[in-house]
Amino acid sequence: MKISDRIANVQSSPIRKLAPYAKAANAAGKKIYHLNIGQPDIATPECFMQAIREFDPATIAYGDSKGSDRLIEGIRKYYAGWGMDYDASDIFVTNGGSEALSFTMMTLCDPGDEIVVFEPYYANYAMFANILNLRLSPVATNVDEGYHLPDAVTIEAAIGPKTRAILLTNPGNPTGVVYTEAEVQMLADIAKKHEIFIIADEVYREFVYGGKYKSFGTIPEIAQNVILIDSISKRYSACGARIGCIITKNKELAPQLLKCCQSRLCCPMLEQVGAASVYENTPMSYLEDVNKEYKKRRDTIAAALAKIPGLKASDPMGAFYVMVDLPVDDSEKFAIFMLEQFDVDGETTMIAPGNGFYITPGKGTTEARLAYVLKSEDLERAIYILGEGLKAYPGYTLK
Repeated sequence: MKISDRIANVQSSPIRKLAPYAKAANAAGKKIYHLNIGQPDIATPECFMQAIREFDPATIAYGDSKGSDRLIEGIRKYYAGWGMDYDASDIFVTNGGSEALSFTMMTLCDPGDEIVVFEPYYANYAMFANILNLRLSPVATNVDEGYHLPDAVTIEAAIGPKTRAILLTNPGNPTGVVYTEAEVQMLADIAKKHEIFIIADEVYREFVYGGKYKSFGTIPEIAQNVILIDSISKRYSACGARIGCIITKNKELAPQLLKCCQSRLCCPMLEQVGAASVYENTPMSYLEDVNKEYKKRRDTIAAALAKIPGLKASDPMGAFYVMVDLPVDDSEKFAIFMLEQFDVDGETTMIAPGNGFYITPGKGTTEARLAYVLKSEDLERAIYILGEGLKAYPGYTLK
């Protein structure tokens, strides 16, 4: 039986590809500290499930392909609170940020078209691009400069005749970088100059621990060039609800996005009921408390990582990830070693190998992304085990 080259050439998720090793480790009785995936342990606001419990229609019928009016209004008011004025017609509810990204790429690009990204980038960008036969054009950033952007000349060198958009996460996944106002304005100027889109993945907007955050949605002169990607997954700790959205003021783009939404009929109605309630009823104090908790966790993991000889870590100012360069020959081999062969008193640590966050061959081989989504005492234990695992690993380069 023939399998399509399109899907056969798509890499497995670096965040999830080691799941079979983790399953085997669990079966062997090991406790795993999961730093490999951005799954918060923060409680979802109670109003989410309360709204679903109170939802009692005779039939769970199809909803509007664009999203429920109530949820769209909740999203619109949320953005108004950030100083961004969107109409209901600008907002399209999706099955999480992932569908929002794939629909956006599908709408903007034909096979063979290009999208500029900044390495390291969120690994699933490459999966979506590969499935759609698009090409990512990478621009390098590095840990020594905090993964901030290079100058405009360097970025523009990656833009060619088939470039349709610049895609980035702000705050950054996997780096934790928060781009400065000057960087955001620089990209806005580039997008306007070259008449391309900016796909701004801003799902971590609330998770900023230093500096000033600026959304691409607050720059009027590029309103027609901006597509915002958002989700309730991280903001409201509701990853499994799979409710996201696409937002754009571009009226030529909107009817094309609607075709994508119609092709999958509608998003799940129960989750939309819960999401609408979250937008309507979650107090600002919830988000403020979550921000303080993640700042504490950021500080905890930074202090723990600083104790490991030979390890170089980024200094994340947002989101809840840190990129590390490990003193090993290969971070994927090391990650498997930690699951298969190593433990401290029956406990081990799981990481996401760094090579999956790059498209340039050979990049990220010794790097890893760590998600500081566990409580502080668990983070301290997880990083201690990581350090002990490095000492025991055959490919440890500081021996």
